[in-house]
Amino acid sequence: MSHSIAEAAAASGLTPDTLRYYEKDGLMLRPVERSTTGHRRYSDADLRWIELINRLRGTGMPIRDVRRYAELVRHGDGNEQERLDLLRAHRVHVLAQLAEVQEHLGAIDRKIGIYTDKIEAALDLERAPTA
Repeated sequence: MSHSIAEAAAASGLTPDTLRYYEKDGLMLRPVERSTTGHRRYSDADLRWIELINRLRGTGMPIRDVRRYAELVRHGDGNEQERLDLLRAHRVHVLAQLAEVQEHLGAIDRKIGIYTDKIEAALDLERAPTA
């Protein structure tokens, strides 16, 4: 099945301009097919690849590393160790980001606890019987 650029954009959550950029910048695995009228036609495999690019980018992988990964995949078998090394290095980066975000979340949770305690204490004083 093939999809227009508008359909691919809707399916991927990207803009048509971003899809064109991915193609122009060498991030796609293969050239996107064209219809007889010259319009881009994205295959289901293209959409799966775009989803992976989105996930890599969404976790902070630099474009140069996504491009390198795409190059390695395009070259086919024989470079799996390089692919693995690239993905493992990125995984370490993502885990460090996650740990940092968890620390930030802990700080937010502590502040929420402080304000919750203050509000509950104030409510308890309001409810206390007067002498």
